[in-house]
Amino acid sequence: MLRNTHDENSGRADEDRSGGVSAAGTQGEQRWAAVAARDRSQDGSFVYGVLTTGVYCRPGCASRLPKRENVLFYDTAAKAAADGLRACKRCLPDERDARAVDGTIRRLCRYMETHLDEPLRLSDLAARARLSPSHLQRTFRAVVGVSPKQYVDALRMERFKASLRGSEGGVTDAIFDAGYGSISRVYERADTSLGMTPMEFRDGGAGVAITYAGLATPMGLAMLGATDRGLCFLQFGEGEAELLGRLRAQYPAASVSAMREPAPPEFGAWIGDLNAYLQGRVPDLRLPVHVRATAFQQMVWEYLQRMPAGRSQSYRAVAEALGRPTAARAVARACASNVVALAIPCHRVVRGTGELGGYRWGLERKKRLLEMERRGGEGPLAPEVGTT
Repeated sequence: MLRNTHDENSGRADEDRSGGVSAAGTQGEQRWAAVAARDRSQDGSFVYGVLTTGVYCRPGCASRLPKRENVLFYDTAAKAAADGLRACKRCLPDERDARAVDGTIRRLCRYMETHLDEPLRLSDLAARARLSPSHLQRTFRAVVGVSPKQYVDALRMERFKASLRGSEGGVTDAIFDAGYGSISRVYERADTSLGMTPMEFRDGGAGVAITYAGLATPMGLAMLGATDRGLCFLQFGEGEAELLGRLRAQYPAASVSAMREPAPPEFGAWIGDLNAYLQGRVPDLRLPVHVRATAFQQMVWEYLQRMPAGRSQSYRAVAEALGRPTAARAVARACASNVVALAIPCHRVVRGTGELGGYRWGLERKKRLLEMERRGGEGPLAPEVGTT
């Protein structure tokens, strides 16, 4: 029978006979912080049980957060099961079940990749996986990081962009070659997946207006470039001419101009958010981005944007969380391809040894960013960011 071993009078965390540890004490505090942050990097290091439901979960489980006083921690799933708890059907903390489901989802991914010309309805995919549609939605997102629809959309967009570059028949042929059923469907997806319309993408940003400003930041000189839909460029460098050259190379046919004074409201708000983040007044940075991405880059970047500030994961851990355990190097390449520093926080990905790994804007910047986030907003790094 499940027992809560927390000593209410002493405030200590006592280990029970099954290896469970209550949510108090140093280890309990650390584990509770991981659960509260839904930290997937801790999956496999322990599980937590909920007294009121009789269920045990992984630290990264997306289920509703329980009250702390109802939580027990266990070193292994076996110890939680021995204490009378049932495995969560959402996060699958039992390794045997998890491996079986991972295999099912990966096989489904391969099927989707080779059948993009077909409708790929959720009900049909669920039947193939022998899961209910709602269970497939939850499980697919837990394993891959995005929904089945988002995964299919990203795959079709990647095929479309590849076809668009080499197509002699033009945009329309590329749309149907990618598996889209109509021209309107790809234009509906263009703003969120492509960063610009299909014709603009093929022509290197032709017709896109980008405004830029140089920024003197605690991390050194940076340049911010944006369209009317979000940031398309945020990088550090040694000089404004160098940064402007990078921006123009990224979007060679776009209209690029310096930000006027006073700055447009949206642009000014983004600079204000950047100020607050680098001053330590807010723990995280949430800015709209308007960038190009392959299907895999999109999955990696969206996952990084969901990672809590102050925490880091290895390239392998990110790959495993995306359902691609052998893709650690591809994750590293996706991080290196990021053109919007901070807004897509690739600085939070490190080597499995704990070493910082690479960072296209310098390891010292990466180190300082991680240290700043781990302080949790305890004060600024240096003077306020401002335009130059």
